[in-house]
Amino acid sequence: MLTEGEASGYDLKKAFESSFGHCFAAGYGSIYPALAALADNGCVDCEEIPQDGKPDRKVYRITDKGWEMLREELANPAPSHKVRSEFLAQMAFAHLMTPEQVQTVLDSRIEDAQRNLEFIDEFEHSCDCDWPAGVRFTLGFGRAMLHAMKAYVEENRHMFDEEGTTTKKAVAG
Repeated sequence: MLTEGEASGYDLKKAFESSFGHCFAAGYGSIYPALAALADNGCVDCEEIPQDGKPDRKVYRITDKGWEMLREELANPAPSHKVRSEFLAQMAFAHLMTPEQVQTVLDSRIEDAQRNLEFIDEFEHSCDCDWPAGVRFTLGFGRAMLHAMKAYVEENRHMFDEEGTTTKKAVAG
């Protein structure tokens, strides 16, 4: 994100949410430790800007070493693609939930996907930017994943009827 210019941790969080929120969780708890590690490795510089009545604002910028490291990472022909989903982990235990709980979780997932689709649309239309192909690809990929997830949940929620979510223990009782 610093390739676009210097930024604070707050600026980076907002940029992540608007561009990569569908594929990366980027909270302050991950951004600031990453910035500290990058600074320790000489990949970013940090300037502290005094503010009246507030803590100093830390603004980060990528260094030559950071650019070199980024270019090495971008040269990787097979980057990993891992999906970390608390939703899928929870659904793996749907048999331990009531049918109402399962349907509530599924409703929530559908609503969340719709909100994220609307967010991507708003982000794309919020400026007259000539987005680079990689940004357009990433946004399109996120949109496709959200549409596919929403459709899958809607088309397969019938799998979780009362019989399908009952545990073996409950059936035996």
